Amino acid sequence: MNKLTSNPKLNRWIEEMAALTRPKNIYLCDGSEEEYKRLAHELVQAGVFVPLQKKPNSFWCHSHPDDVARVEENTFICSKDKEDAGPTNNWKDPAEMRQILQTLFSGCMEGRTMYVIPYCMGPLTSPLSRFGVEITDSPYVVLNMKLMTRMGKEALAHMKEFVPGIHSVGVPLKPHEKDLKWPCNPHNRWIVHFPEDREIWSFGSGYGGNALLGKKCLALRIGSAMGRDEGWLAEHMLILGLTNPEGEKKYIAAAFPSACGKTNLAMLKPTLPGWKIECVGDDIAWMRIGSDGRLYAINPEAGYFGVAPGTSMKTNPNAMLTFTKNAIFTNVALTEDGDVWWEGMDGSAPAGLTSWLGEPYDPASGKPAAHPNSRFTVSAKQCPIYDKEAENPEGVPISAILFGGRRASTLPLIAESFSWAHGVLLGASLSSETTAAAKGEVGKLRHDPFAMLPFCGYNMGDYFAHWLEMGRKTTADKLPHIYSVNWFRKGSDGKFLWPGFGDNSRVLKWIFERTSHKAKATKTAIGYVPDSLDLQGIHVDVKSLFHIDREEWLQEVDGLEEYFQRFGEHFPMELKLELAQLKKRL
Repeated sequence: MNKLTSNPKLNRWIEEMAALTRPKNIYLCDGSEEEYKRLAHELVQAGVFVPLQKKPNSFWCHSHPDDVARVEENTFICSKDKEDAGPTNNWKDPAEMRQILQTLFSGCMEGRTMYVIPYCMGPLTSPLSRFGVEITDSPYVVLNMKLMTRMGKEALAHMKEFVPGIHSVGVPLKPHEKDLKWPCNPHNRWIVHFPEDREIWSFGSGYGGNALLGKKCLALRIGSAMGRDEGWLAEHMLILGLTNPEGEKKYIAAAFPSACGKTNLAMLKPTLPGWKIECVGDDIAWMRIGSDGRLYAINPEAGYFGVAPGTSMKTNPNAMLTFTKNAIFTNVALTEDGDVWWEGMDGSAPAGLTSWLGEPYDPASGKPAAHPNSRFTVSAKQCPIYDKEAENPEGVPISAILFGGRRASTLPLIAESFSWAHGVLLGASLSSETTAAAKGEVGKLRHDPFAMLPFCGYNMGDYFAHWLEMGRKTTADKLPHIYSVNWFRKGSDGKFLWPGFGDNSRVLKWIFERTSHKAKATKTAIGYVPDSLDLQGIHVDVKSLFHIDREEWLQEVDGLEEYFQRFGEHFPMELKLELAQLKKRL
């Protein structure tokens, strides 16, 4: 085999993977526009992509009906010691897992092209960035990685060390055999991480978070293990820049479970006059303490892989303007005139839709036209409010961190923690009603600490301790303020108490002013709540939004005590004390 690159370690690994998977061809991706257009054209010819007349250089496609979300039950953290994976991860002995993978990957790329994708997570010259190489037999993955990462020649030129990741759809092709439109192997899916070896193996799924290895696999599962070892944080968080009418700017990071409104908040259009929001990132933040003692964050991604349903000009106009061109839409509905549609988009469903299954859509079926977890993939640079500091290699200074999920009751609209340790308890206590972003039952309440339950690459008890340790690396006055938020509280009539969307800027204004020591607050058992919010122009039931039901909260604490027992002696004593103090205050 000719040497593909000037990196000997990379060449050896490519040779090893080629010998194992036996592809028909090997292709090194350069990340060029020409390459993108050529591969997209090949997918159009194969009937996988449908070009969209209404959105230049954009495509519609649909997956296999059983390859539509992350598969947490098939996701493994293969640390050397089972204890290190902890109770929230699936674990297998690394040696045993490697044997399974060797068997699975043997000949799995026969008849296919092996694409080698060098990529960078974060701005190319940032000391906070990390490099990866994904080997895949899926051109769909190549095109999405082009939009989601800094991929190709430039990444390769800057790369010294890299995280190797191999992905296969798990469907070898015999000579003259016609390929499937969406090849995948739903009965044999494995998303495997070796945190000590910094290595990723993914088999059987062609979908998003299972197949785009820079996203959840490197940026969070391997990233969190790197962060633990190197003294930084890899988090499932959006980053936004908030500017007040006087021109003062602050940055806020926020962790919400998937499909709980992260993208909507990251691209918010404030309803408050004179306030401005800019988007650094909508899903992942890598954060470390800077030389001035403040916490700095970069968004390691270069694009958005956003949930489409519910996105509209009303809920997220900036997202709608971001994907008017150069976008890939997966599992949404297709209109007769060559556009896309999904539930929650402005206006009713147009006639003549093709559903996400690729069939004529029948509104009488009662089924959605777009899959609830259907997605758009698009470059972040197309966002009309993309923050120019998103490309700053040093990152942006974080003034506040928010934790929030979908909770119909108990949690008030917002509460501020008393301290960093209390804030870590707020993050560890996060729970949310489940959504369609992961396979399984929707609407069930589940614990999701820091919104990292499916993404933490090591023992979550140690992860809590790592957060506490980060707080000891600097002085309290330089640490971000920490908040719990809940946009989803409902009244006795079952309706949402808070309008949400653009009106969330009213809550952000209070946070902004709290971090400047200007806004007043009332101390409650669970944290500081606003003395007053800017509610000009809206009518809300403030009393219900901030009602703290003592009985409900005591039940919440009991539930947390029980949940935290799972982590045994890995659960930090400092958090036990915080929880005991909360109980005492109640």
